[in-house]
Amino acid sequence: MSYVLGIDGGGSKTVCVLMDDLHQVLGRGEAGPSNYQSIGIEVTLQSIQSAIHNAVEAAIITNTVNINAICLGLAGVGRAADIEVVKGLVKELQNNKSLPITWALQPVNIVIYNDALIALVGGIGQAVGIVVAAGTGSIVFGRNHQGDTKRVGGWGYILGDEGSAYKIAIAGMNAALKSYDGREMSTSLVEAFKQHLDLESIENLIEVIYRRGWEVKQIAALAPVVDFAAASGDIVANIIIDDAVKEFVKATSTVIDAIFTTDSVLEVVTTGSVWRGRCKIHERFAASLIKKFPNVNVIFPRHEPAYGAGLLALQTTQS
Repeated sequence: MSYVLGIDGGGSKTVCVLMDDLHQVLGRGEAGPSNYQSIGIEVTLQSIQSAIHNAVEAAIITNTVNINAICLGLAGVGRAADIEVVKGLVKELQNNKSLPITWALQPVNIVIYNDALIALVGGIGQAVGIVVAAGTGSIVFGRNHQGDTKRVGGWGYILGDEGSAYKIAIAGMNAALKSYDGREMSTSLVEAFKQHLDLESIENLIEVIYRRGWEVKQIAALAPVVDFAAASGDIVANIIIDDAVKEFVKATSTVIDAIFTTDSVLEVVTTGSVWRGRCKIHERFAASLIKKFPNVNVIFPRHEPAYGAGLLALQTTQS
């Protein structure tokens, strides 16, 4: 029996799945973050080791667990230099005697990708299609049958991330303050943010956002305030959601135009917290995209990204 490891490493957590050659997940483990760009290689290594250990411990396997392949899909890994760093990390893993596994890896069985590809493969079940990720940040990534890829976005909260939870939250607070000033139309977002953050006045957003030094994820966590207001019929909140939809349609259209044909039959998988909102943003996006590309099918993920990493690892044992 061949066993492989699929690893999804992000800025908040690391997920590892232990899979057999029948595509069955035998064990799953979680650990801390593993974006080495932000937390360093040592912490990243510790998180991946812990996730692997937890996945193997969760599996009910009586024989020795020989790992024949490993795929790591990590946030922040996009350049050749990043891949070399992660290859060094895999060597460290193989030298770790405390992990309850034995390694049977050849160089071809070690594959390293960015987290967008494993989200695509896990979400759709194959490496062809488009993933539209909208969580704290945002990115659109596609791959065609020829192996050509195209990325749009993913430039971070300062330079990009249009349609992300962070940008929706910022737009919502901006609209609330403009409404309070009298510069824009009235909106329920003023009271909504006051109640959500327990503020005496919307002016106290200054203290919350600036003086408390809120980070990107904390601000992004305010996106549901805008989502709920939009679902309740607030015009301003719905404009913000519609703007996010337009950005995702534009980005997805760019990917289709770059590596597919306009009449291609393909699946677009939507991942991330934004798509689970109450305001039917998923339905709005699907309707707008299908209007432009009738042969596109917009879906929610069939499997998690770590499963996609496992499938990519298995591919190296079957070629």
